[in-house]
Amino acid sequence: MPKITVKKRHVIRKSQITELLDRLADEIGPSADLFRSDRIERAETDASVELYLVDKKPFLMASETWAFPTLRGLVEHPIPERRVVVDAGAVRFVANGADAMRPGIVSISPDIRQGHPVQVVEERYGKPLAVGVALLDAADMERQEKGKSVKSIHYVGDDIWNLEI
Repeated sequence: MPKITVKKRHVIRKSQITELLDRLADEIGPSADLFRSDRIERAETDASVELYLVDKKPFLMASETWAFPTLRGLVEHPIPERRVVVDAGAVRFVANGADAMRPGIVSISPDIRQGHPVQVVEERYGKPLAVGVALLDAADMERQEKGKSVKSIHYVGDDIWNLEI
């Protein structure tokens, strides 16, 4: 399994921190304040998403259009936004990187938008299992009866989860 290697890391400027936290606030609203820090570093890696270290911990990831907490960030700072809850039968598959399929989804928060990141959590304790990109808006996902609803991009045990700084 290829590991993510951190080639360089550097502290980003205050203007870049503001821009990153604004993108994060667009996704998760006021919960973005949980990730506010004077020291945010950008880790240059070979990962498919940009990784940001908040106080030396890989808590944020971003693409060109969005920013969202990593699973470590969600475990340390749980947020109520952008949740897709899966039943106990789906936990094992989603935690191993499978996409979230509609029959296994128990509830969907109404703030989910197509093409934007969501957290996939388990039903009993609400622990995050994966971060994925929604393939449908919340209303369309509710109407969907079968098929993929969330494309997994980061899950427990993957290279981003195992990243050691």
